[in-house]
Amino acid sequence: MALLEVNDLYVSYGAIRALHGISFHVDEGEVVTLIGANGAGKSTTLRTISGLLPVDRGSIVYDGDDITGAEASSIVRKGVIQVPEGRRIFSPLTVRENLDMGAYTRHDPDEIQASLDYVFQLFPRMKERLEQTGGTLSGGEQQMLAVGRALMAKPKLLLMDEPSMGLAPILVEEIFEIIKEISQEGVTILLVEQNAHMALSVADRGYVLETGAIELEGSAKELAENASVQAAYLGG
Repeated sequence: MALLEVNDLYVSYGAIRALHGISFHVDEGEVVTLIGANGAGKSTTLRTISGLLPVDRGSIVYDGDDITGAEASSIVRKGVIQVPEGRRIFSPLTVRENLDMGAYTRHDPDEIQASLDYVFQLFPRMKERLEQTGGTLSGGEQQMLAVGRALMAKPKLLLMDEPSMGLAPILVEEIFEIIKEISQEGVTILLVEQNAHMALSVADRGYVLETGAIELEGSAKELAENASVQAAYLGG
């Protein structure tokens, strides 16, 4: 059952066409990755699904509802939550305040506390730094906070944009282990990532974007073994 269906999607930045009729789907419970070079349209795709960019043509259907052109706030309330590229935490706010911001659409204090406990289980360092301001955290800790803030919204579909960007290799492995754990909890994930090797290691399926168009699709195993993918993205 497709939780997300993107159909013949065209998106532009002014006169520049960024997406050229892409179509793909994400089934409930899957981890699907979009891989490709800088400028391929990966982040544009996530921003469009989130309602942050207008659609020129095509449709986005989420959980049976057409959300094409819907307000970003209404899409968040439906359970589509993004971990943005570059983390975008609230630097002057404490870790606790950042996490509280993630839960702003929720009202049951017991459920919010359960989510907070889950975030602390995944990221014990967040509990240790609860009163520290976000801007004083390391890059890896800021990424953990960005993921934790998204989880506080209780996502049904989690959009992750370049979660490994700028992180040391050991932290990249830690973040991808966390992505596996989140998936095992039943959260559906659409992952945009330049580190194709790591992305394919956690994904069920993937799509390769090149200059705004989908050039290849298949299971993560098929893509990892594809000669052109290896040559372009896996150092093969």
